[in-house]
Amino acid sequence: MPLMIDAAIHLNQLGFRPADPKRAIVAAPSQTPLPWTLEREDGRIVLKGRTEVAGDDAASGDHVHRIAFDAAPEGRYRLKVAGAASEWFRVAPEIYRPLAQAALNFFYQQRAGTPILARWAGERWARPAGHAPEVATCFSGADEAGNVWPGCAGPRDVTGGWYDAGDHGKYVVNAGISAWTLQNLYEAGFARSLFADGQARLPEAGNGHDDLLDEARWEVEWMLRMQVPAGTMLALPVGEPAADGRLTLERMDAGGMAFHKLGDRRWTALPMRPADDPEDRMIYPPSTAATLNLAAVAAQAARLWRSADPAFADRCRQAALAAWGAAQRHPRILAAQGFTGSGGYGDTRLDDERAWAAAELFALTGEARFADQLGAEAVDVPGWADTGALGTITLAVADGVPDAVRRDARARIVAAADGFVAESAQSGYGIPYAGQRYEWGSNSGLLNRAMLLGLAERFTGDAKYRRAALAVADYVLGRNPLGQSYVSGFGWRPLQNPHHRFWAKSLDASLPPPPPGVVSGGPNNSAMTDPVAMKLKGKCAPQRCWADAIDAYALNEVAINWNAPLVWVAAYLDAG
Repeated sequence: MPLMIDAAIHLNQLGFRPADPKRAIVAAPSQTPLPWTLEREDGRIVLKGRTEVAGDDAASGDHVHRIAFDAAPEGRYRLKVAGAASEWFRVAPEIYRPLAQAALNFFYQQRAGTPILARWAGERWARPAGHAPEVATCFSGADEAGNVWPGCAGPRDVTGGWYDAGDHGKYVVNAGISAWTLQNLYEAGFARSLFADGQARLPEAGNGHDDLLDEARWEVEWMLRMQVPAGTMLALPVGEPAADGRLTLERMDAGGMAFHKLGDRRWTALPMRPADDPEDRMIYPPSTAATLNLAAVAAQAARLWRSADPAFADRCRQAALAAWGAAQRHPRILAAQGFTGSGGYGDTRLDDERAWAAAELFALTGEARFADQLGAEAVDVPGWADTGALGTITLAVADGVPDAVRRDARARIVAAADGFVAESAQSGYGIPYAGQRYEWGSNSGLLNRAMLLGLAERFTGDAKYRRAALAVADYVLGRNPLGQSYVSGFGWRPLQNPHHRFWAKSLDASLPPPPPGVVSGGPNNSAMTDPVAMKLKGKCAPQRCWADAIDAYALNEVAINWNAPLVWVAAYLDAG
């Protein structure tokens, strides 16, 4: 009679590629190893052994056992441990390819200013165009802190781009890292066959250009529309805001800067089809951070489109140079925060954006004025407010970068990856993060670590980096204490109820659930601000502070800068 013990088996619910490590985590109170078997679909036991006891894990609250079954050949299997059984999973060569393709389709489904067609999105997710055309005016009048903004002359056409998250805002500082990540995936070369022209589900498929670049271009084109025309005088905030949010506004030449964001005057309720948004659409004041994001991404696009579309590349180049010049004139215009109806995306540290933009412009032009401002600091995990690593990555992979600069950039990426690998050994669930603080969008932070690990493997050929990157995919796809696939449409327990105004079936049966390939922000024990999170606060281990609920915006929102590294990592893992 088999041993019966309270045990939960957690593993990657997609399965495993034949050549990759295959790991499972068992949460069980037993202090001694437990017997396990790997059963094939025909009932044959192909592998067996005993678990490795890893012990108590603070991040999950579990007592952890580990199983390795690397020798499993192709097939369909389930694990059995002490009377418990997993669901069925596969060992197959192309398990990450559908995930990468679906994760990229997320961006098409988030497009603004164009109808989302069943041909490309699926019948359930087709919808009329939201905010089309989008001709908006600058915010004028008093903000929440009492600052009076004069606005600007005339409306602007700011149609297009991607909706940022579950709301209908569009933000240059989050557009930046998201478009950059897709463009970098193309430049790094992991997805050339996966997203070659005609492979993705998007209207531009078959136009002669790589589908990955086509999707990124949709956002880059919108970012270009957010650039302030030359010679435009605007009221901009000077210096730091007062404690009560009051600002000193001065009228000055803002030409070449980028407006920080575009959004609703007031927050809309859930659910809400984009085409039904009743609120006034507002363009909000420029910031240096947004301007440097534009400089960086436009320079990157100019480099990547130079041969394929010289006219577009030149337009991007000119926009990048103008944005750089504007940021030099206005080195610290912070994003004003006194508005409702859209996220603030405030950032008071701008050295990383400046180094990023300098790296992209140096890779584009080779000019010494940009080389003088390249960053040399240790590589940190990329995020919308922490962009220094993006410039380092470009210096490590772009053609034409001097050898000494390339070697230094690669060495700094490998050093960061070594730190992540070391953390894997300290994590009960084997992920390359050993901390106890899980931020808003923690899954994105892990996926960005996996991106750096993938680059380190490419630079060194050392398989330890791929193992650590795989551990991130395993975690996001089910090898976590909740046994949850945080990606919609993938796994036996996928994400179903993200915080989103259109993918809101739980609130309105006429609306769809999320399409496949959407990643949740994931556990968050640092900013538990929504109604669901507040009930969990103080009652959950860090990796358990999550719920699949549409009202849980701090735990279960989706965002373009979270799905972009999912595309990158899935494509990298598929490339083998």
